[in-house]
Amino acid sequence: MRAVESYEGEDDCAPIEMLTALFEARGWPCESTRDELSGEIQGSWATYQVKGIWRAEDNVLQVLCLPDVRVAKEHRPAANELATLVNEQLWLGHFDIWSNGGVLLYRNGTLLADNGMLSLAQAQALIEIAVDECDRFYPAFQFVLWGGKSPRDALEAAMVDAAGEA
Repeated sequence: MRAVESYEGEDDCAPIEMLTALFEARGWPCESTRDELSGEIQGSWATYQVKGIWRAEDNVLQVLCLPDVRVAKEHRPAANELATLVNEQLWLGHFDIWSNGGVLLYRNGTLLADNGMLSLAQAQALIEIAVDECDRFYPAFQFVLWGGKSPRDALEAAMVDAAGEA
């Protein structure tokens, strides 16, 4: 595997190869096959499991970011309502709660050009956006699941940007 610096002069590369080079350059643990990458990234609130899944027949790269949050059945209505409210705030991707197991995740599908290649800038942006959105809304899901807040109150509390440093 080439170092990520060797991709900087190129326009694009196979999606999973580019993601793997990015993970390796950043020192993030990962494993990959031709069509899938699985790795971990330490976010502000948790260690996120990140997956890249390539569907060559559709030229679609799907990036999943899982904050290791399972939603118990009794909390799913409130968590689903919160996911809907959160998704209204997003430009790219969306949050889901898988019906099988109640796993919370961020998901973004990207349609690549006909050649099915991914640039380094695209790879970096897709991963950074996934982690940033998980970091941004992780507290809201915590407020609903463990703090007993309503979905709207949890979202409002999570959307407050702190000014300055403590």
